[in-house]
Amino acid sequence: MGYRRVRVLVLLAAGVLAACAGCTSSGSSSSGGGSNSANSSAAQGLEAGYEQIVAAALPSIVRIDTATGLGSGVILDTNGDIVTNAHVIGTATTSTVTLSTDRTALDAKTIASFPQGDLAVIRLDSPPKGLKAAVFADSARLRIGQIVMAMGNPLGLSSSVTQGIVSATGRTVTEPGGGNAAPTTLTDMVQTSAAINPGNSGGALVDLSGHIVGIPTLTAVDQELGGAAPGIGFAISSNTARNIAQQIVKNGRVTDSGLAALDVSVRTVVDQSGKPVGVGVVSAKPDGAAAKAGITAGDLITAVDGTPTPSASALSETLATLKPGQQVPVAVTHEDGSTATVNVTLGTLAVS
Repeated sequence: MGYRRVRVLVLLAAGVLAACAGCTSSGSSSSGGGSNSANSSAAQGLEAGYEQIVAAALPSIVRIDTATGLGSGVILDTNGDIVTNAHVIGTATTSTVTLSTDRTALDAKTIASFPQGDLAVIRLDSPPKGLKAAVFADSARLRIGQIVMAMGNPLGLSSSVTQGIVSATGRTVTEPGGGNAAPTTLTDMVQTSAAINPGNSGGALVDLSGHIVGIPTLTAVDQELGGAAPGIGFAISSNTARNIAQQIVKNGRVTDSGLAALDVSVRTVVDQSGKPVGVGVVSAKPDGAAAKAGITAGDLITAVDGTPTPSASALSETLATLKPGQQVPVAVTHEDGSTATVNVTLGTLAVS
């Protein structure tokens, strides 16, 4: 799909060169008319293709409004289930939904939120007839360079569409916390150059078949400029989003987070200069992964699987790259100052 667009551009360029090669000093050409016609047809075909993709996918994208803000969502089924980002819903139990095909506001209730993966599902109270469920693609088959489009409601501009490419796959990204919310580490993210702005969150990243390949979630921040870095956006992969959403629709909650855990509550420990030096274990779940390996309250975790963990956020980022059931070495410093490395079989992060 990405190759097709490159090929069209090459043909357009070749047509221009051919026309110029046949030009006289007065600018006339015996073959120019045919080349211009071919170029025009190619352009019209390209435009028509994009129009068809938007027409096919956009009816499955909705606007979501809560008391504290707005975002986007993707229709999962004709029962009125909609997947979006957890940060779009926040703590709201109710919201209003506006379809791209109808400006009537519809009431919805939150079924469940999964902040650890920044996903949530809401359900329309009275689903109208004709709801169009989105088609989810296999994000494992995404290719770097593949053309994609982001659809949603950026800055409240309903049913907006932007275009870019898949810049990378399998990214691990940490979302900054807000208020009482802790930072969240998200894995298997799709990086894209398609513009993603506030309000796009929870919407759709679609391929040239009009199928969902990701849920736009956040953009990179330029630390020097203090704002969004243009052309660097991230979407939760469609495989992850579909898995979590299906669990919520079926069970009313997430039953298998798929995220690794040490089964401990922790806090960041700093030295006298204020520098983070490790993660202090506040408590360890009885019979949990850490407790079974001999890690107890008061221990200081300094590394997991060979990666230093000077802070709680660093520990979260490291665990996000690992899998439940995986056995990894964990470096600890005990309260008496002695050190040890123990092997821990990771548990599964519990979801409340």
